[in-house]
Amino acid sequence: MRKYYLLISIGVIVLDRITKLAVERRIPLHDSIRIIPGFFSFTHIENRGAAFGIFNDSPSSWKVGMLVAFSVLALVIVSRLLWKNSHTISSTGVGLALILGGALGNLWDRVAAGHVTDFLLFYVSHYEWPAFNVADSSIVVGAGLLVLEILFAKAPAEERVG
Repeated sequence: MRKYYLLISIGVIVLDRITKLAVERRIPLHDSIRIIPGFFSFTHIENRGAAFGIFNDSPSSWKVGMLVAFSVLALVIVSRLLWKNSHTISSTGVGLALILGGALGNLWDRVAAGHVTDFLLFYVSHYEWPAFNVADSSIVVGAGLLVLEILFAKAPAEERVG
C-alpha cells in the first residue's frame, strides 16, 4: 500500500510544480487574470512567510531557516506516521500522503527560491481569502480527511457489534 501513498504524494508535488511554473512564466509578479469576475482570479504572489502570509512582512533574517526547519520536522513526523499506518488504504493514509506531498511542494519552493509561489485567489467584493496554491490545498484536504477520520471513526467495540 505504501506505493499508492507515494504515488499520491508524488502526484501532488508534480501538479504543484507544473502549476507554479506556469504561473511564474505566464503571469507577471503581482498581476492577475480574472477567471470568474468578482469571485476568482489567478494571481502571481510570492509568499515569503508561512501559511496564508503569516510572517510575510517580517524582516527577520532567520525566518526562512525557521520555516524550513519547521517543514522538515513536520515532514519527518508525517512520514513516520504514514510508514506506520500504510498497511491498508485508508482515509488516514490518503490524508497523510496529501499532507506529505503538499509540504514537500512548498518546501521545494522555500529552499530553491526563499519564497512560495501562490496563485489561487478567491474574493467577494473587497473581501479576499489569502492566495494559496496546489500544495496548500493538498495540505488542507489531507488535514480535513484526518479530522473526519477522528470525528467519525468507529471504535473497535462498535465495529464488532455493528
